[in-house]
Amino acid sequence: MPLPIGATAPDFSLKTKTAEGLLDVKLSDHLGKKNIVLLFFPAAFTGVCTQEMCSLTAGLKDYQDLDADVIGISVDSPFAQEAWAQKEKIGITLASDLNKTVTSAYDVVLESLAGAGSAARRAAFVIDKSGTIQYSEATPTPKELPDFEAVKAKLAELK
Repeated sequence: MPLPIGATAPDFSLKTKTAEGLLDVKLSDHLGKKNIVLLFFPAAFTGVCTQEMCSLTAGLKDYQDLDADVIGISVDSPFAQEAWAQKEKIGITLASDLNKTVTSAYDVVLESLAGAGSAARRAAFVIDKSGTIQYSEATPTPKELPDFEAVKAKLAELK
């Protein structure tokens, strides 16, 4: 079960790869400023994950208008994430949880992704400016997307 609504979101410091090099992505950097949509996804360069991140990129203004930043987390390396983001023109921040510490802290480890080892379950969290989880969802299978309308509705309540 993913962390529940009302829980304090565990802080993290993960790496993202940009043109400037490897940068830190920290939840605490956003607290007090913006709400966060934290999205865990199983793997870069896969069909459903590509569909999810490209759709989010196309609708990123909706999240910005709701005073939210969107961060995607997978257990891929930051280098694989950057190559995927460039290939697919993904415009949200992608953060690498290569050691699965954040995936474990949010209780969204998928024990076996197609028999290839553990990865992140597909999950969505809305974290308010104070660091409290206001929305929590892990999909039953990696092929199912979170309820993004419910995510936006929660963000609208927090605005």
